[in-house]
Amino acid sequence: MPTVTQERERKATSDFMEAFKRRRSVYAIESSSPISDDRIQAIVEDAMEFTPSAFNSQSSRLVLLLGPEHRRLWEMAEDVLRAVVPADSFHDTQAKMEGFRRGHGTVLFFEDQLVVERFQSQFKAYQDRFPEWSQHTSAMHQIVLWTALEREGLGASLQHYNPLIDERVKSQWTIAQSWRLVAQMPFGKPILMPERKPTEPLPQRLKVFA
Repeated sequence: MPTVTQERERKATSDFMEAFKRRRSVYAIESSSPISDDRIQAIVEDAMEFTPSAFNSQSSRLVLLLGPEHRRLWEMAEDVLRAVVPADSFHDTQAKMEGFRRGHGTVLFFEDQLVVERFQSQFKAYQDRFPEWSQHTSAMHQIVLWTALEREGLGASLQHYNPLIDERVKSQWTIAQSWRLVAQMPFGKPILMPERKPTEPLPQRLKVFA
């Protein structure tokens, strides 16, 4: 018979996996949030504190934008895209930016290239791998936060408007030049959940040997 501790751990694992299964790219969001901004910040801090990285390099850097700062990001992105997207097809881009802007906040994911270069110098046998491992670290931060936000009742999606917006972002929020922008995650209270996407059969993608 499982102990109380084992039962709690089992439930925690079950809750996490259920949140992971529910995690989707949610585009229909609004500015309200079921949790406080302090709670959102605490989730981001926990993700940074406990997400692993190769050689404990801790190369990931996150910026949390809330309220008017979040809206400023997507207004800025719209301005940048207006200059590169043909006018006759800009309507769809504009609608997408407006959708993100209606959300509650955005997490910006960066990787500090000075950290990557330092570890390349310290561990020369693996120097060609650290840029790739840096991307792995960022991806883990992304999925941890995406799942945690879903667990709290927030919908999110992952966007990649870098490098188009990089310099404007760094200038607006005084970001170090060594921080390379990897992705943007707008989030908010979901108002419409997407349908489940089809998946390839597991036997085609998973091998088990016992």
